[in-house]
This record gives sequence, C-alpha cells and structure tokens, in this order.
Amino acid sequence: MRERAYGQGYSPTLVDRFGVWLSSVQIRRHVPAFDGKRVGDFGCGYHAALTRPVLDRAGSALLVDVAIADDLKAHPRVQVLEGVLPAVLRQVPSESLDVLLCISVLEHLAEPLEALQEFHRIAAAGAVCLFNVPSWRGKRFLEYSAFRLGLSPKEEMDDHKMYYDVRDFWPLLVRAGFVPHNIRCFSHKFGLNTFAACRVDKTKRSDDSLMQ
Repeated sequence: MRERAYGQGYSPTLVDRFGVWLSSVQIRRHVPAFDGKRVGDFGCGYHAALTRPVLDRAGSALLVDVAIADDLKAHPRVQVLEGVLPAVLRQVPSESLDVLLCISVLEHLAEPLEALQEFHRIAAAGAVCLFNVPSWRGKRFLEYSAFRLGLSPKEEMDDHKMYYDVRDFWPLLVRAGFVPHNIRCFSHKFGLNTFAACRVDKTKRSDDSLMQ
C-alpha cells in the first residue's frame, strides 16, 4: 500500500518532468478544451501536475490520490478524495465525469481490472477516459534510469506490478466494459509507454440500464 503520492516530499527529476510533458501533449490531442468539463484525475500525484493548469477552465475537478497538496484542496473547483485505488473509487458517483485521467498509475495496482471497471462506471455518456502505462520496452529504460542513473525514484519502480504493450492493455480495456470501436490504444513516448483513449457512447447508459 502506497504511503505517499508521486511528488510528495521530493521534486520530480528532469526525466520525470519530460514524461509528464509528453503525457500532457497526448491528453491535449484528445481533449482540446476542458472548458466546463467535469474532470477526474486518478492517481493525480501530490501536486496534480496534469490537471492543475486547467483548473480555472474546467467546470470541476476531482483529484484522487493518497495525499494531495493543501492549495489544491482549497481551490473552489476542486474536490479531493484521499485514499488507495481502486477502493476509493467506490465513493465516486456513477456517470459523474466527462474526462477521466489515469496517467502512469495502473502499473502500480494489483487489481487494475477492478479500477478500469470503476472508471467505466464513473464515466458519463460521451465521456473520454485517457490512460497511460509503461510498456515492456519501457521497463528496461525506467529501471536503468532509476537503479543505475538515479534519474527516477527507485521506490516508484519497485512499486510496479505490471507493464503493458498494446496486446496486453487492449483486452483489459474490453474486459472493463469499453467497446472496441471506441478504444484507441497505441504505443507512444518512443515506444516506452502505451496510451489509450476510450470514448463512451452517448447512448451507452440507457443500453446498460436495460441489461442490468
């Protein structure tokens, strides 16, 4: 069980900041405008580096991690949930978010499928869910950076439970409830990561209700 959030009590290295920037570029491709949207950032890190820049444009932001900075808690558009994934997700209402971010988090979870199923439940009709995970090629780079060069936190690498290529991640997304024609799953960050953008059909919710 994690005791501190990413970036809590230390400054991310240049390598880590570059990775965050690359993720932000990919996020902007799939969500060009955050204006008025209900955003959820799961495993956001202590400083919520990806969501902090859009707080003044988003309609609201739900930040979830084991610990989150006090200034974010005080922001009028921010709701904070401090706890461990995936258990804390059960507190989030169904169909309540338009944009869901889970960036470099699922690799730390022993039960990633449960978290993905919760994200699918939480996503509103028409929502987009964006995920980033390290690939098996990335495993070598990340561990070399952390254990040999000291350019990434060693404890983050030691907390990894899994690495995902597209062939690993795509079936997991389908099992979680995302429909294949709404899944875009591809390699990025020079092949060191796998990224997925999962759309939710605008008619999906009524169809799901009929099946329950």
